[in-house]
Amino acid sequence: MNLLNGNDNLYEKLGVSSSKSEVYNALKDIDKGLYPTAFCKILPDISGDPNYCSVFHSDSAGTKTIIAYMMYKETGNINFFRGIVQDAIVMNVDDVLCIGVDGNVLISNTIGRNKYQISGDILNVIIDEFKKYTRKLSEWGFNISLAGGETEDIGDLIRTIEVGVSLFTRVPRSKIIKADNIQKGDAIIGFASEGKTNYDDIYNSGIGSNGLTLARHGLLNHIYYEKYPECYDTFINEKLIFFGKYKLEDKLPDTDISIGEALLSPTRTYAPVLIEIFKEYRKDIHAIFHCTGGGQTKCIRFGKALKYVKDNLFQVPPIFKLIQQSSKTSWREMYQVFNMGHRMEIIIPEKFIENILSIASSFGLKAKQVGYIEENEDKYSNKVLIKTKQDEFEYSFNFK
Repeated sequence: MNLLNGNDNLYEKLGVSSSKSEVYNALKDIDKGLYPTAFCKILPDISGDPNYCSVFHSDSAGTKTIIAYMMYKETGNINFFRGIVQDAIVMNVDDVLCIGVDGNVLISNTIGRNKYQISGDILNVIIDEFKKYTRKLSEWGFNISLAGGETEDIGDLIRTIEVGVSLFTRVPRSKIIKADNIQKGDAIIGFASEGKTNYDDIYNSGIGSNGLTLARHGLLNHIYYEKYPECYDTFINEKLIFFGKYKLEDKLPDTDISIGEALLSPTRTYAPVLIEIFKEYRKDIHAIFHCTGGGQTKCIRFGKALKYVKDNLFQVPPIFKLIQQSSKTSWREMYQVFNMGHRMEIIIPEKFIENILSIASSFGLKAKQVGYIEENEDKYSNKVLIKTKQDEFEYSFNFK
């Protein structure tokens, strides 16, 4: 059997699920909190104040840390570990932005390392970056404090390093965006993941922190199989380990950066833009979705009997084109794994489109209406319809 033929469900073959069906099934009987329709779980306030609620959230940089490790080993540049701190923080911050949180949060980090691979100097760089990036977010208007954390030497579990973050905040209930009022005719506005905004230091490839297992193995050459045995799951078939065409130092087409640098582009936050939008349009927003796990189908579990039609997506950024070309992953799966050009989307009535686009433009952030909402003919399911110049892809989710 040719494991690479057709390459549908390649993400599953690499030991990762884009749908997270097993996770959702395990959680099906867990209390969904005060607002079950919201993007994040929201709990009664720890103080008992009925006007407030509490939010606790956790996420990590995922396997992007492996790329940082490989780039460090290839170049000796310890600063490649800095970006993964931003990844871990933003994966939390931008999730809670989706429910209307606009700052005043505490975060704690958890770093798990293999002491024989990750030195104290690397830890110093990572912890220093936690201080620097939280300070930067606060300067942008998203007040965030570092509460401390835990560093674990767990070589039996971790072959290189894992960087995770937990976030806590209290929020007035009046500020919560519940995602329970999505309507037929609403516009879907997408915020670009690629490029350089006014608040980015350098060009961002748009990769974010999802799909890195597929990106890493589908792009990078098999020479890394022998070179870095600590950088892959030995339960995966060898034919799927680093089966791509490229080396880390190869140039990413149509850019001035290497493939390794592109894979390490830190996950961009949309905090500065959304904070400005919240000032005037919070009450008008029907939902915000962070297109992370599940890519362009992330929205499919929200609302009832809806069809998310995405027919005006951004041009596919070079990093995703190269992943598809090298790995031969089907385009259908690409849209289900990666953000493919925009990583945050706002659902809002059409009359506010120009206002939102104007705010995004003031930050140098590319944004546009990428689609709209229709009613789904099946009242027990939601659908996402992706329309591109080449093809159309439809995805369904039954919530009955």
